[in-house]
Amino acid sequence: MFLKNIKMNQPKPLKRDKALQPLSHDHHHGLLLCWKIRTGISKNIPPERMKNYTDWFFKTHLIPHFELEESLMFPILGNDHDLIKKALAEHRRLKRLFEAEFDIIRNLSLIEEELEQHIRFEERILFMEIQKLATAEELELVEQNHTKEKFLDNTEDEFWK
Repeated sequence: MFLKNIKMNQPKPLKRDKALQPLSHDHHHGLLLCWKIRTGISKNIPPERMKNYTDWFFKTHLIPHFELEESLMFPILGNDHDLIKKALAEHRRLKRLFEAEFDIIRNLSLIEEELEQHIRFEERILFMEIQKLATAEELELVEQNHTKEKFLDNTEDEFWK
């Protein structure tokens, strides 16, 4: 009976608006990237092999994702909002890590840690706030501008297997 009462008192999680679901799917692929990096590091894969993959992922998936968030989602709260300032700072930091050409293994490790934390922040906090305040028109605009293409992975060098 005690456990039943605890469950009843907990707020139900907000359901992700369908317009934001494709962005959450992008986040899933970002979390898989983190897993791939962790796996590659644990298997002592040469850092250059992992960097080739992360460069591809960054250019193909992460840059367009950041651009969509920054141009259509973040303005919903405004660039002066503390959560948006945090997200923009994290985007800048992640871009620097992906673009760095030195100390590759250290940067891959930092990408793995910081990208995962960033995704968790956006999913658990930022998107919830945006979804609460966004108009139907703003959400529709986000949905219309997200690519409808299925995620295609780069399988040329599956170093994580």
